[in-house]
Amino acid sequence: MQESHKRVQWVYESTDDKELEDRYDQWAADYDNDLAAEFAWNAPQNATAVFVKHVDKAAHVLDAGAGTGLVGECLAEAGYKDLVAMDLSQGMLDEAKSKNVYNDFHQMALGGSLDFATDEFDAVISVGVFTQGHAPANSFDELARITKPGGLIVFSLRTDVYESAGFNQQQSGMEASGAWQLAEMTDEFQPMAKGEPEVWHRIWAYRVN
Repeated sequence: MQESHKRVQWVYESTDDKELEDRYDQWAADYDNDLAAEFAWNAPQNATAVFVKHVDKAAHVLDAGAGTGLVGECLAEAGYKDLVAMDLSQGMLDEAKSKNVYNDFHQMALGGSLDFATDEFDAVISVGVFTQGHAPANSFDELARITKPGGLIVFSLRTDVYESAGFNQQQSGMEASGAWQLAEMTDEFQPMAKGEPEVWHRIWAYRVN
């Protein structure tokens, strides 16, 4: 547990996208064991539970920040087959390929322009990405652009980061401008109760206009 905790903190302490990419590349082989086994990481299951309530099984879905594919596995088990993985780390994507649940893979980072067409996806899911030292709040502008009108964006978000990193303002601003509307917000939960009990998340779901 101590080594796993050190790896997580080491990744959190990345100072830019390149360093974050390099550290995820190095962590990729141990990621599933560290998070699932050592930390009891449950955000993929919680996000999928929200996702299935709003998104048809035939949907064309982007897993933004797919990592090693833990979310993709949950979606595949729920009956989704048209899944695309995107992550800034090629090492993580290589691990995701071994899950055999995605149809396509793209190495890209959230926070800038995404090389996808406008209205390309029926839905987007992003888990464990909007957290300390990771994707910025303005990532939602591009995620909304590539999601079809009426489509869903479902994501996990640390409750402290929501207040401290501009997510509150970004989310409410997009709602006020008519870019999206809130479809569901869960109660707070501990996504890593075994390893980081002080960390709390919510799952949010927005419908794109």
